[in-house]
Amino acid sequence: MNVVVVTLFPELVAAVGESGIPRVAVESGALALTMISPRDFATNRHRTVDDRPFGGGPGMLLMAETLANAIESAKQSLPAESPGAKVVYLSPQGQRLDRSKVESLSMSSDLILVCGRYEGIDQRILESLVDEQISIGDYVLSGGELGAMVIIDAIARRLPGVLGDADSVVQDSFETNLLDHPHYTRPDVWRGLRIPAVLRSGNHAAIEQWRAQQRISGTARARPDLFYEYGVDERSRTLLTSAWQHADETND
Repeated sequence: MNVVVVTLFPELVAAVGESGIPRVAVESGALALTMISPRDFATNRHRTVDDRPFGGGPGMLLMAETLANAIESAKQSLPAESPGAKVVYLSPQGQRLDRSKVESLSMSSDLILVCGRYEGIDQRILESLVDEQISIGDYVLSGGELGAMVIIDAIARRLPGVLGDADSVVQDSFETNLLDHPHYTRPDVWRGLRIPAVLRSGNHAAIEQWRAQQRISGTARARPDLFYEYGVDERSRTLLTSAWQHADETND
């Protein structure tokens, strides 16, 4: 997968490909990560990339021609100027990033992530060169670089062959619209806290049922919005009731 990031801070975004799972994706060839700076397309000796907005108001905007040239250069850098390259602008006005959106983006062969700065970018860029806008949450950051890095990290782990255990993706939080179950490792007792007995039972069917109950009850407690948004089927309701009854018996 080819990802080109249009950013005024290429060294910042480059760091995401130098550690962890994204680094594995880059080194394996599953992910090609490139940065392009709009400043390289500035037309004056000061390499100016921003200007005041029409109508007045605070802040500055990235200049349309400079940013357009950077985006078009990003397209040209892709294999055969890939007609399927999707241009995404990181913006508070965009669709909120979630599991299904990450999955959709990871299936693209070519992706261009555009990072805004200052007060944003010229609306005409959005209308003529951007395919969609994505937000990583309802808050404002200094620019789109952190959002781009989040997308790159989330995509990298989904690329074929990147994770040593393919089941890791399937078992992640949100993959089944539920949060993950609790995890424990050795020792059995740590600072007086013992792991649940079922995990030491060797009964794999019971362990899987416990994990399913924990995923369901944990989501219901921590993210009821997520739990009820995707509906509660009969199996989930039964497992949830069983988990809560067991918790009540344990507390007694």
